[in-house]
Order: sequence, then C-alpha cells, then structure tokens
Amino acid sequence: MTTAEWWTELKSITLHVEGESPRLWPESASDDHRRARIDLRRAEEALREQIEAVAAQRRGLPPGGELGPYTFREGPADLAEDGPERPVTLAELFGDHDQLVIYHLMFHPEDTAACAACSMFVDGLNGVERHLTRRTAFAVMAPAPLSAVRGWARTRGWSRVRLVSSAGTSFLDDLGVAGSRGALFPAFSVHVRDGDAVRHVVTEPADFPDGTGRGMDLMSPVWNVFDLLPRGRGDGDPDNTYPLGPPVR
Repeated sequence: MTTAEWWTELKSITLHVEGESPRLWPESASDDHRRARIDLRRAEEALREQIEAVAAQRRGLPPGGELGPYTFREGPADLAEDGPERPVTLAELFGDHDQLVIYHLMFHPEDTAACAACSMFVDGLNGVERHLTRRTAFAVMAPAPLSAVRGWARTRGWSRVRLVSSAGTSFLDDLGVAGSRGALFPAFSVHVRDGDAVRHVVTEPADFPDGTGRGMDLMSPVWNVFDLLPRGRGDGDPDNTYPLGPPVR
C-alpha cells in the first residue's frame, strides 16, 4: 500500500470500505463462468508469483562484464531541431543515475524506416519516459545515422525519449545484439555504473535461444492488453502505416 500524499486525498480511495474488493463478474454471470473465472484468477496469481521469482533471479545475477569507452552521437533534446550533433559516451548516458536501460531499435543504416514492432515498443516507452527516468537513465539506440533516427522519431512523435546513434562503433557487435552479417536483434540492455567503469547487467532480446518469441512482451502494454481479449492477439503484426493523427472514435 502506497504512502504517497495523493493516496490519502482522492475520494476514489478515501471512500473505500475495508474488506471490499472488485467483483470479477456482473450479477448476470452463470455459475460455470464464476467457477472458471476463479480458476483463472488462481492461475493469474501463480503467474504473478513466477514473474516475481524471475525478477528476483535477474536481480541476483553476478556482476556483468565491463564495457569499453564507446562514443555515440546525439542531437538536441528538442526533436524539432536538426542539430547540432554532439558526441556522448556510454558513461555520459547515465546522467545523474547509476542505472541505464537502452532499447535497441532495429534501424539498419541502409534502411529508410525502423522495424514496425520496435517502433510500437518505442511508442509506448516514449509515453512513459517521465516515469522511467525517475529511477533509471533511458535511451533508444540504433546504428542508423542520427539524422535518420531523428527523422523517423519525428514521424512517430517520439518527443521525450533520448535518441542515440551507435553508427561507427562496435557497441552492438560487442554486446551481441548485431549478427555476423549486420542483422539487428531487438532487445533491451541494462547497465550499471561501477565507480569509473560501466558494467553490463542483462540483455533481454525479443526471441529466446530456441528461436521462439515473446521474450520482451512484458515490456509492451499492447500484447498484454490483447491477451485479455476473447480473440487474443490475432495473426496480425505491428505496422508502420498506422495513422498518427487524432484517434478515431
């Protein structure tokens, strides 16, 4: 239970009656539905415990490898500005934090658009950037030229996330999120500042070692909301042609 001041001021909370909890069905629900929903809730509770256990195991990893003094390129915080470009080191990406999360955007230097699925992830990350950066530094990185990365970000409305080009560096290869022929792997990577050194903590790719997917799904609200639907996720993939104007009601 949070102790934040706002928690004690909202009517939605101050009118709460001790012991009351939301119902899982309307009064019209059948007995079969109610029994099945209770079973489902138990399964959801077990899943929560498994997620917590995996998170604890992740936090318990031994110290990772030390990373070199890479220098990337970034532009102004104002996405509308074209320049100037400036160098930024891996250590400088931490800012005032001692933790850093990087989203590795699949945007090859020879492509004219980023991966649609990656773009969907960054759409969401851009929206929650102000929450993420309360606890960690955060950046979106791609090996495409910085001008291309920023141009793509403008088409998506990524006005909040820090955008960095790793072009001309071996960072992606050294980290293992680039293939032997230059293919790119979508992934989150986490790093910590250890004195004057930067250490890798964990890399979370989209695919598991056996080639199956859903390795990063917990970081996307889209897939998790789709999993609530009676028809599930469906067969469609994210698409870069979604309209970016006002939502259609």
